[in-house]
Amino acid sequence: MTSNDTAPQASAPPVPDGRPRCTWALGTPDLAEYHDTEWGRPVRTDQGMFERVSLEAFQAGLSWLTVLRKRAALREHFAGFALEEVAAFGGDDVERMLADARIIRSRAKIEAVIGNARAALELPGGLAAAVWEHAPAPGRPAPAGDADVPASTPESTALAKRLKAAGFRFVGPTTAYAAMQATGVVDDHLAGCFLGRGA
Repeated sequence: MTSNDTAPQASAPPVPDGRPRCTWALGTPDLAEYHDTEWGRPVRTDQGMFERVSLEAFQAGLSWLTVLRKRAALREHFAGFALEEVAAFGGDDVERMLADARIIRSRAKIEAVIGNARAALELPGGLAAAVWEHAPAPGRPAPAGDADVPASTPESTALAKRLKAAGFRFVGPTTAYAAMQATGVVDDHLAGCFLGRGA
């Protein structure tokens, strides 16, 4: 979750269940559940990584909550983000998706996801390995507050450059970093969060 998703906070404040969470997860039960059960947990499969990268691409210009609430329909249309199936999509599939208001109806993003599936299948070692190769060196301190969470890093910039060279679209340094956060490649739970490294 990039730092521009919420206003800066000094620490991870508690919520009604008594557990302090990262500030971006406090807005709705949807966000809290995603934070508690998925965000920041390691993703090692190509399909899982492709889904997270695709969802982050769909977020461009939108709130994460919007993407999260449309995730089920996106999974339905994109065959569970199975790489081989998505890579085989054509113009009819794009039109099918554009006709469904349950998803984010951006032709550019839909076509990018299809193209990214084709590019991912050509990546030596696979997509998950390519992302994990850009993990930062161990020993990074846990962020004390939102202001300590970067929008991008040298590692995410390098990852975006590699993916773009492979033919990916909608994967700039900020989107790449958000995907790294979501898949556990970096751990950006706030120091005061109950899931943080100091908990």
